[in-house]
Amino acid sequence: MPDYTIVHLADVKDILGDYPGEMKMMKNDLQTEQVAITYRRMPANTGAKGSHGHRHKEQEEVTFVISGNILVKLDEKVLELKPHDAIRIAPQVVRGFWNEGPGDVELLIISNRLKHNDSNIVENFWED
Repeated sequence: MPDYTIVHLADVKDILGDYPGEMKMMKNDLQTEQVAITYRRMPANTGAKGSHGHRHKEQEEVTFVISGNILVKLDEKVLELKPHDAIRIAPQVVRGFWNEGPGDVELLIISNRLKHNDSNIVENFWED
């Protein structure tokens, strides 16, 4: 493996398919061994509200707000994050993000890289 890897965001595959916005998991393109980083762009009125949340068995996450304001639900508590806010979320906390609008929100999600998926979906987490 080289001593460094450079990746341009436009070259990373968006995994969302037809869902609005973008979610680009950069760990494979960057060839990281310990760190996972995901870019997320959320248009207005998208996210976990009226849908499911998720939690992890062991993976801690840090979410950094690049631009826009975003609501985050952590178990039963809802907080608003603003540009340049960062939040650490412990693995067992059920979480979901919602962009109330009017514009897009850009996030970076950073965590340790696991060789297995340790997330659990929690249905009906954030009622409308």
